[in-house]
Amino acid sequence: MPIAVAAPNDLAARAGRDVAEAGGNAVDAAIAAALVAMTTEPGICSIPGGAYLTIEPVDGPAETIDANVSMPGHGLPRDRFGRGVFDITTEYGGGVDITIGHGSVATPGTPAGLALASERHGRLPWRDLLAPAIAIAREGFPMGAASTYYLEYVHEDLFGWHAPSHAAIHDDAGELLPTGARVHVAALAESLEQLAEEGVAALYAGDLGARIVDDVLAHDGILTREDLRRYEAVVREPVTVDVAGWHVATNPPPAIGGVTLGAMLTLLAGEVGADWGPADVERVVRVQEAVLGWRVEHLDVADDRGAAGRELLALARADGFRAALQSPSTVHISATDGDGQACAITASAGYGSGVMPPGTGLWLNNCLGEQELNRRGLHAWEPGDRLPSNMAPTVARADDGASLAIGSPGADRITTAILQTLLRFTAGASLVDAIAAPRVHVRHGPDGRVLRVGHEEDLPMPPLDLPTGSYHRHAMFFGGVTATLRRADGSLTAAADPRRGGGTEVSP
Repeated sequence: MPIAVAAPNDLAARAGRDVAEAGGNAVDAAIAAALVAMTTEPGICSIPGGAYLTIEPVDGPAETIDANVSMPGHGLPRDRFGRGVFDITTEYGGGVDITIGHGSVATPGTPAGLALASERHGRLPWRDLLAPAIAIAREGFPMGAASTYYLEYVHEDLFGWHAPSHAAIHDDAGELLPTGARVHVAALAESLEQLAEEGVAALYAGDLGARIVDDVLAHDGILTREDLRRYEAVVREPVTVDVAGWHVATNPPPAIGGVTLGAMLTLLAGEVGADWGPADVERVVRVQEAVLGWRVEHLDVADDRGAAGRELLALARADGFRAALQSPSTVHISATDGDGQACAITASAGYGSGVMPPGTGLWLNNCLGEQELNRRGLHAWEPGDRLPSNMAPTVARADDGASLAIGSPGADRITTAILQTLLRFTAGASLVDAIAAPRVHVRHGPDGRVLRVGHEEDLPMPPLDLPTGSYHRHAMFFGGVTATLRRADGSLTAAADPRRGGGTEVSP
């Protein structure tokens, strides 16, 4: 099958291509690439986290598979909650407070979501999709530049306090492995092999999950076997927006990323071109200021994120922001095949908990400890509730039949990175140029106040009545967009963000 794959690194992109050449489609390729990415990006992401997959079938409507993490704690008394954690502060991303430890681990959903997508839309057996990741885990892999960049900030405080975690990324002298050094994570290949042989039941109902739960509970965490047993990935109808002849579908509530992206696209569609001057940049800044501010004040803390998301989109569609406008650790994979099927997968393990249960080789998430997302507090949700997420894997189909898959890692910069890329691309820029173009991001505090307008140094900034800060060209802070495109004539292209050194593969 002809395929275009864009992924965080060359190993992941190559895995997607190889799976397609073995008869797989875009969904198979994206799943294989995602599994390799989560295997080979230490610190950036890992398999026991959360994910969303947005899929554009050849025939039929787009859909999103919600495999995000959920609140654990089924079967535990409330006095067990609130333990097993500690806070660290890192200068990564301009300064972030993070809660880590066994008590920060949420119920993982990524394996369930990948398996459901394979069952609904894939062609190849599940084991074939895991085979590239198993082989790479067994042989070891080079430490990537993005991992090194992040780990230089957090390898001691976050990934250095738990012995199995420390051993995986440090040499015998205790030094962080540099970019290009061979990484070999003990027991990882065996855990992946177990997932291949037994399916995701190995995690949700089997020995692998039991070993993870036993370690978490022994150290005051709240993940239980009942949490794993109850977990299900959910198929949802995506948020849709029409932009310049493209029908865009992205992640719906209870996630917050997709509706935020949809609202900003609605307000900016047709308002800016492919090449931006100061007036265009100001328009983008004001839309971010209004929509992201509303998100922080309302959507992030809503009891019903579905209703709040619909309200946000309604405000955007009714131009209800007019007055306001006048005044990370994540990976993303995109794949589009020769038939026009498109698949976008974004996966996250938060910043990482620092926990690697002995004998598993799997880093656990800290999604309960992402303070900027879990505004209610560490263990404030009810067991089984989906946690908030910025992830926004997106697919689109044009009036002429072209199809696109796009997304980005980057915490609260996910939506603004995708937004700016889509605006330039739908205005006529090439996919490569749209991704490489300089970006701006408006960061808000928990009270909705603008903390800083960060921008890359070559963006033509207007005078603003807001605090600003300049970053070097192609700063990792501004995300890592990957995208794949099948044009109307059937030709394929893939593009990866120079900010994170991703990999692309296109096979005829």
